[in-house]
Amino acid sequence: MLNYGFGCILGVVALYCITELTLVKHESTFQRPHIIFIFADDLGWNDVSFHGSPQIPTPNLDALASSGIMLDNYYSECLCTPSRGALLTGQYPIRLGLQHRVIRANEPSALPLEMNIMPQYFKDLGYATHMIGKWHLGCNKKEYMPTSRGFDTFFGYCNGFIDYYDYTHFTPSRTHPHEEYHDK
Repeated sequence: MLNYGFGCILGVVALYCITELTLVKHESTFQRPHIIFIFADDLGWNDVSFHGSPQIPTPNLDALASSGIMLDNYYSECLCTPSRGALLTGQYPIRLGLQHRVIRANEPSALPLEMNIMPQYFKDLGYATHMIGKWHLGCNKKEYMPTSRGFDTFFGYCNGFIDYYDYTHFTPSRTHPHEEYHDK
């Protein structure tokens, strides 16, 4: 349990230290490294070919992995909201109040606004920050959105339950489990 968010924090701290040392040493020739975090729901450690999976070839991910640094000692929750909150803050989900549930689209709750998150730290170092994909950390108010939390741009959707064909939100019916309600 101790290594839950520690790997992410350690990686960011190490990157910061390396960046600062390099800036001091080679201020005129330094180029900041590009940093890409890939956080995929329901992706197991052995689901990518660079970890030995013969089932699904992932050549582009393999190329990124071989030319970069992998944080492979990070363990996430089985739910989207707690996992994303932990990655972006470096805190255990229980410290964020997000340990047991997923934030729904119409809920007036979010990742606590008093918590600084990863893109805010990267902005302080002069990085441009962009997010593509699922936020799932609250979207009921403008200040909960990624562009209010340190990301320069956001291309994606706020919550889960997206139809992959027409990109509308859908909610499973509680009374008829095989029916869905689409929000067009």
